[in-house]
Amino acid sequence: MGNTITDTNFNFPKQKSVYKGKVREVYALENDILVMVATDRLSAFDVVMPKGIPYKGQILNQIATKMMAATQDIVPNWLLATPDPNVAVGHTCEPFKIEMVIRGYMSGHAAREYKAEKRILCGVAMPEGMKENDKFPKPIVTPATKAEHGGHDEDISKEDIIKRKIVSEEDYTVLEKYTRALFQRGTEIAAERGLILVDTKYEFGKTKEGKIVLIDEIHTPDSSRYFYADGYQDRQDRGEAQKQLSKEFVRQWLIQNNFQGLEGQEVPEMSNEYIQTVSDRYIELYENITGETFVKADISNIQERIEKNVLGYLRE
Repeated sequence: MGNTITDTNFNFPKQKSVYKGKVREVYALENDILVMVATDRLSAFDVVMPKGIPYKGQILNQIATKMMAATQDIVPNWLLATPDPNVAVGHTCEPFKIEMVIRGYMSGHAAREYKAEKRILCGVAMPEGMKENDKFPKPIVTPATKAEHGGHDEDISKEDIIKRKIVSEEDYTVLEKYTRALFQRGTEIAAERGLILVDTKYEFGKTKEGKIVLIDEIHTPDSSRYFYADGYQDRQDRGEAQKQLSKEFVRQWLIQNNFQGLEGQEVPEMSNEYIQTVSDRYIELYENITGETFVKADISNIQERIEKNVLGYLRE
C-alpha cells in the first residue's frame, strides 16, 4: 500500500502539549492555537485498526473543512485555516465531554438496539413497528459520553447528562439547538447530491471567552452515515439493504469476521486488497458529498509535507 500517516511526532514552535485521539492528533500551541492532524488511522467499534487507509486523513479533513464553511452562518466553529490537506488550525477550546448524536433513520447502533427489543435509546422513545433503515417521524438526539483513551463511548440520556453535571442545562439546550440546525443543513446539502444524511455526530467546545463552537469533524464518512436517495424507498419496500456511503461497510466486514471490539476478540487481518477498497470507498464518498473530484495529495513523505506547510503557516 502507498504511504500512510498513522502516527506523528511534531515539535512546532511554542508547542505546549499533544493529545492523540483515535484518528486525530492535536497539538496545542501558545496563543490559544490548536494544530489538528487527521491521520490515516481507521477506528471501528472504538478500536484502532492496525493498518492505515491511504488518503483517509486528507478526505476527512477536507470534507470537514468544506462542511464547516457551509454551516458557519448557523453555528460558529473553531476553524482558522487548513495549511495542509491533512491539517486544520483553529482556536483552543474546552471540549464538552459528550458527542451529540442525531439520527434521522433507524440504522446502525439504533437498529441493533431495536433488534434487541429495546425501545428507549438515550431516554428517547423509538416507535413500535419500525423496520431497519426506516425514517423516524422526526430526528432523535441520542448523546454519547466521550471515551477516554481507547475506551467505548456509552449512550447517555439528556437527563443524566444534566443530573451528573457533565453539561449544564443551559449549555445542553444550546448544543441540542445547534445539533438540530446542523443536521437540517447537512440533510439539505446531502439531498442536493442525491444522498440521504442518515445519522451523524457533532462535537462542541467552549472558547475561553465562553462561546460554544463546533469542533472536530462534521458530515464525514467517519462521523456520518449516508444512503443513496435513488431507490431508497423501493429497497425499503422490498426489505433490501440500503446502498450506503459510510464507515458502516467496515463495521459489517468486521462483524462478519467475528469482531465487534469485545473483550477477547482479535482484529481480523486486513489484506492490501481490502484496504484499497476501503480507500476507494472513502474517495467515492468525498466525490459524492462534495460534488468535486478528489485530488490526491503528494504522499511521498507526508510527515515532511505537513511539517513544512504548518511551519510556513505559523511563520505568516
